[in-house]
Amino acid sequence: MDKIAILVPCYNEEKTIEKVVTDWKKVLPDAVIYVYDNNSTDRTVEFAKKSGAVIGHEFKQGKGNVIRRMFREIDAECYIMVDGDDTYPAEYGGYMAELVMKNKIDMVVGDRLSSTYFEENKRMFHNFGNNIVRMSINRLFKSNIQDIMTGYRAFSYQFVKSFPVLSKGFEIETEMTIHAVDKNMMVKNVIIDYRDRPEGSVSKLNTYSDGIKVLKTIVRLYKNYRPFGFFAFFSMILVALSTIMFIPIFIGYLKTGLVPNFPTLIVCGFTDLAAIISFFSGMILTTISEKERQEFEFRLCLIDMYLKQNKKE
Repeated sequence: MDKIAILVPCYNEEKTIEKVVTDWKKVLPDAVIYVYDNNSTDRTVEFAKKSGAVIGHEFKQGKGNVIRRMFREIDAECYIMVDGDDTYPAEYGGYMAELVMKNKIDMVVGDRLSSTYFEENKRMFHNFGNNIVRMSINRLFKSNIQDIMTGYRAFSYQFVKSFPVLSKGFEIETEMTIHAVDKNMMVKNVIIDYRDRPEGSVSKLNTYSDGIKVLKTIVRLYKNYRPFGFFAFFSMILVALSTIMFIPIFIGYLKTGLVPNFPTLIVCGFTDLAAIISFFSGMILTTISEKERQEFEFRLCLIDMYLKQNKKE
């Protein structure tokens, strides 16, 4: 088992990968640097190998798929995830690793948004999207994560081995954040500097399509992790719609003693029925979610036992 593992998922980063690996070797010379290639068509693998990184491969396209592979195959007491585009300075790595290994932090978030991100990043809609995602998650999950989409993070062994990676692409960071918050894990924000990609290096993130995927991921995970809030919201909407349709019918009945729009009254009844079903679905799923949290805590104990055994060996 490695003491510290640097995880660098890569796709066509030949212009920057050698510098990234070299910088991390200087900052954390005892760490093992893993570069996992995701079907690059340039010389990324060649340059990474030349600079001394351990090379791995993931042939399913997408950052989430690469992270899943790395989390499964690599064992370390502390993991530091960083992009291969040289946008994140390596000098924060030592402090982030110390927080994980000495302070028992489960996930350290490299916060770009509180420093130079808005000055360095020239893509306006990326800035807007980051703010929308941050506000949405912090409001929905009652958290205080300052940078949801950052690719610069440090993890404990317990987090990595208990995190079920479901996302395939760039929405992986959002999934990590929500998982940590929902499972009551220790999370700490560390303000870092951010620098934009060097000239000639092209971002693989599509502002619109990947942005939509991230928002869909937030909705999906809110449904899974906070089912009562999700289904109660739709229940209230259905009750409101039913009430709006019912009021004119009720007023007409008071005036004439007759039901003026009987089909509408039937629709109101079915709408109220759907609201009741939605409400109780949320209650049932909440019970299941609570049971899963209890099982998760038990799995964490097993992971801790395995880690302690590996340290002794």
